[in-house]
Amino acid sequence: MRLPDTQVALLEAASATETKTVAQLADELGEDPAAVTRAAFELKEEGLLDVEEHVAEEVALTEEGDRYRDEGLPERRLYEAALEVGADERPAPIGRLVGAADLDGEAVDIALTNLARKGLGEIDDGAVLVDPDAGDDPEAEALSAVAEGSTGYLDSGVLDRLESRGLLERTETTVRSVTLSDDGVTVLMEGVEAAETVGQVTPELLTSGEWADVEFADYNVEADAGTVAGGREHILRRTANRVKDVLVGMGFREMEGPHADAEFWINDCLFMPQDHPARTHWDQFGLEVPPMESVPEDLLERVEDAHRNGVGEDGDGYHSPWTPEVAKQVDLRGHTTSLSMRHLSGFAAGELEPPQRYFSVEKVYRNDTLDPTHLLEFFQIEGWVMAEELSVRDLMGTFTEFYEQFGITDLEFKPHYNPYTEPSFELFGEHPETGELIEIGNSGIFREEVLSPLGVDGDVMAWGLALERLLMLMYGFEDIRDVHGTLCDLELLRNVEVVH
Repeated sequence: MRLPDTQVALLEAASATETKTVAQLADELGEDPAAVTRAAFELKEEGLLDVEEHVAEEVALTEEGDRYRDEGLPERRLYEAALEVGADERPAPIGRLVGAADLDGEAVDIALTNLARKGLGEIDDGAVLVDPDAGDDPEAEALSAVAEGSTGYLDSGVLDRLESRGLLERTETTVRSVTLSDDGVTVLMEGVEAAETVGQVTPELLTSGEWADVEFADYNVEADAGTVAGGREHILRRTANRVKDVLVGMGFREMEGPHADAEFWINDCLFMPQDHPARTHWDQFGLEVPPMESVPEDLLERVEDAHRNGVGEDGDGYHSPWTPEVAKQVDLRGHTTSLSMRHLSGFAAGELEPPQRYFSVEKVYRNDTLDPTHLLEFFQIEGWVMAEELSVRDLMGTFTEFYEQFGITDLEFKPHYNPYTEPSFELFGEHPETGELIEIGNSGIFREEVLSPLGVDGDVMAWGLALERLLMLMYGFEDIRDVHGTLCDLELLRNVEVVH
């Protein structure tokens, strides 16, 4: 009997008494697993092999899990540090333990949360009292077992907890097992000859005429093929484009501007005092570059006057330090309202006439703590309308019309304080999976202290909405990091479709 060489090799490697997986056989033969799988199904069609399938779970540590396996879980490091420090001081101050355990940032919160959850100790009034007889930690043991590939005996509850902490990933794979059938044994005993086959027609075969003499391999169209994940536009970008289409349809024009800008445009024009906490490095990213000298001097003077003296007869400034040097320092923009300030300043130069409607969907940068709803960089939907006698009702109606385009009709509004708008309110939407109210934006009517220095004589309503939070309401994502950054879910990004 003549068979393709891969099939012959597979028959000879298979056994009638011992079950072997396709992965084992591919490794043994030094062949591509996909080629061995294809050959196995072809031999099954011939009745020479028996192929069985079952679903197996694979468990692997994430980068964070691998790090904790080496360094120790934060709560165990805190616990062990407390045991050492506790000999001298019981209970031990948290600050001292954090230093002894070499913990910082988010690891401190993780350690304190899980120390109490695991019953390793108690936290009271800034001190930690641990139980010296707490014993071994099943989660720490599981990390080592997963790294060594010994997961068969592990408790599923422990694995569930490690998965929820983002320390391991579980995936399901189809395992195919192969054994020789009776006919396969007979064929091998009678002798089988390897036939040289060709898998595809090539230009060389056509030009030489050899295609007429070669033997082409049979193809099993039911066999599994390798998954090819083609490129596609990210759902965040596709949703951003959808937002742009909606706003253009509502009569808005798009504005653009620099990501790194003078604090003057980012904060000073917004009547944000220069000693405001939000203008420190704790909230924004300052750049060590030369100051931006292109700020218009006449506008700089008017903005300074608004900060020092307020606007109008009853106006009152901040009575706090203000210098042009600070205003000209360059930061990464923490909001795209800097673009609004740049465009609104065109009224003073006589470049724009009311009414006007502008928007942008651009990236902004903030020194936030990473969590399911916060990132260091994200997209903001900025917008403003300049017209006569605008009110909060106009602003709420604009949001209602905009969000209805995305199937969101349960908006809630909450009064809020901003240094640059009055009145102001935040927007909230209900998460479709958890029912939790998610903050999705901030808005208001610009104050006279903002508009007067810019030369704007009229009302301007404005807003900053979060694009990623819009995605959470549209698709039910519970963590922004599922769609953004290094921890994103690639399968989700490949398969989810933009709502129209």
